[in-house]
Amino acid sequence: MKKLTAIFILFLMVSCGGDYIDKPKNLISRDQMAEILADLSINDQATFMYPGANLEAGTRYVLKTHKVNSKDFVESYRYYVIKEKMSGIAEDAQEILLEKDPKAEKYVKDKTGAAGNPQNVPGLSR
Repeated sequence: MKKLTAIFILFLMVSCGGDYIDKPKNLISRDQMAEILADLSINDQATFMYPGANLEAGTRYVLKTHKVNSKDFVESYRYYVIKEKMSGIAEDAQEILLEKDPKAEKYVKDKTGAAGNPQNVPGLSR
């Protein structure tokens, strides 16, 4: 009987796996999430250039520009992280950044070196 109970519990765990989170009601699309992340990255870099800059105000401005409220952004971000889709979205955001600033591509290539591994590139993680 114990073996049957253990098998039943294992079956339930496997059948429910993968859906740890429900899809948010106002899920932000992957493309829009990548755009938002790119803009948030630019906002983050502004705080390095202007140490007195208010990061929170900049973040609110980016979300307002994209017509997204903070709750929807947080829920969508959490959903994509749990579903393991955030790395692809982050790569898309990096491509958007490189399109917006072509000089950044040379900077990234110089910092990553010939092997393509990041070496002290602020804001770049792979």
